[in-house]
Amino acid sequence: MPTSKALRMAEDAGLDLVEVAPNSRPPVCRILDYGKFKYEQKKKARGKPKSTSSVLKEIRVRPKIDVNDVAIKVRKARQFLEAGNKVQVTCLFRGREMAYQSLGRDVLMRVVEMLSDLARLERTPRMEGRRMNLLLARIPGAQSKPTKAEESAVDDGSQRQESYEPEPAEAESTVTADGETPEVESAPAAEPEATTKPQAAAEEPEAASASKPADTTTAPKPEKEAGD
Repeated sequence: MPTSKALRMAEDAGLDLVEVAPNSRPPVCRILDYGKFKYEQKKKARGKPKSTSSVLKEIRVRPKIDVNDVAIKVRKARQFLEAGNKVQVTCLFRGREMAYQSLGRDVLMRVVEMLSDLARLERTPRMEGRRMNLLLARIPGAQSKPTKAEESAVDDGSQRQESYEPEPAEAESTVTADGETPEVESAPAAEPEATTKPQAAAEEPEAASASKPADTTTAPKPEKEAGD
């Protein structure tokens, strides 16, 4: 088709004549809205927007958990929710605690109430074996407002560990009736024992000589001869 005829057709339609394949022979043109065409080109270049995937986090509680410990758990769950993650709150039952499931449900609902400014209940409490859990998700655009209980909650384990300092041992002392402290004499050092083996060895010859009887016999005198 001649270019002049294509331009006339585009003007009659109120659109533009756009060359979409300039490298082909013959070149390919289309009658369309040029602004819309450029928008679609940019959209293809950018690609699909990346969806932020949230990670499922979990906090665990017990039916007889202390109020301070609940505040610590809620504070941790608040950090997960602020990071864009979903939080599963699980209550663990052991032994005869299975007969008091209402206590565990009350603890879970207390956590939901403390996080009501930031999260909504996505899944109601349900039992799975010996566990009761629920799911919380962040409310879009919600601002976190920690309660006073969360701000004042202290981890007891870390507090005990930091504050523990062994006391120095004190020396024992006795006080007399006059209020004076008597001096304590130190015990004399033990003298080394004298070795008696060399002395005993030296005395052995003397003892041997003393026990041997003296020889008092005298040699007989020779007899005189008769001629003398």
